[in-house]
Parts: sequence; structure tokens; C-alpha cells
Amino acid sequence: MSSGNALALERPTGFRVLNRKIALVSDLPTQFIDVTDQIEAVVRESGIENGVAVAFSAHTTAGVAINEAEPLLLEDMKRLLERFASRDADYRHDDLTIRTVNLEPNERANGHAHCQRLLIGASESIPVVDGVVQLGRWQRVFFVELDGPRPREIRLQALGL
Repeated sequence: MSSGNALALERPTGFRVLNRKIALVSDLPTQFIDVTDQIEAVVRESGIENGVAVAFSAHTTAGVAINEAEPLLLEDMKRLLERFASRDADYRHDDLTIRTVNLEPNERANGHAHCQRLLIGASESIPVVDGVVQLGRWQRVFFVELDGPRPREIRLQALGL
């Protein structure tokens, strides 16, 4: 027996998906880049009334997080990341005399950024209701750079009805 939700999905629904890659350039080694407006624009462009918006970082030294855009808090969060995995600590990842995997020309010493990334997810999903992204009063969506400055991109997807 099918549930009510399964029956609804079996009928033509007008389900939509819109994907966008947004180019970013970080200016600092650690930086919180507010991408909320870009997410809201993708949702508007999609015409989706009810669904979800997803922001995803395809980088191993950058993530996506929802938090408050209060400058002192953002500085506190940077300090927390630095305490968790200091830029000045020793990382085997950065020892190119022993590392043999995933090497690039002009390889960065970025073991700290990979370790900091353990605290920050690769993506955030936000409900969309009546065409509006359902963030709380103080919530903003940030692309979190941990190994800048450098060019980056965030992948945005809006899906729903």
C-alpha cells in the first residue's frame, strides 16, 4: 500500500530543479562570505514555491555554514577555528618530503584548513515555503573560506514545486 506522499509523487507534479555555480573570490586566509542573497535570487529564479534550497561547497578547505552576520561573532568563530587547528601547527599533510597523494604544482601548506573543515559541513539545506527561503531572524548563509585568498565557487540548487 502506498502512503499519501508516494501517491502525490506518482502524479505529474511540476517538480523543478535549478542549479547554479556562483564564482567567489576570497580576500583573506579565513573568511565568512555571505551568500544568502545569491541563494534567495536562485530560489526566485526557479519559481519554486515549496521545496528546499541547498548551498554546497565542492572544496575540501572551505565549507558552508548558517550563522549570524555579527562582526564580533564572526571574529570569535575565526579564533575558534584557529584554536582547533592552528595555522602554525605541524601537519603531515604539509610535509611534501613524505606526502605522495593528491599533489599539485605550487602545493599550499593547508593541513590546518583541512582539519578546520572537520568543524564545518560541506552544505546547508534551507526550506522554501511560499517562494521564500525560511531562515531565522538572524540567520545568514556563509561560504566559509579556510585556505584563502583564492578563487572559489559555491554550488546552489533549488528544488521543489
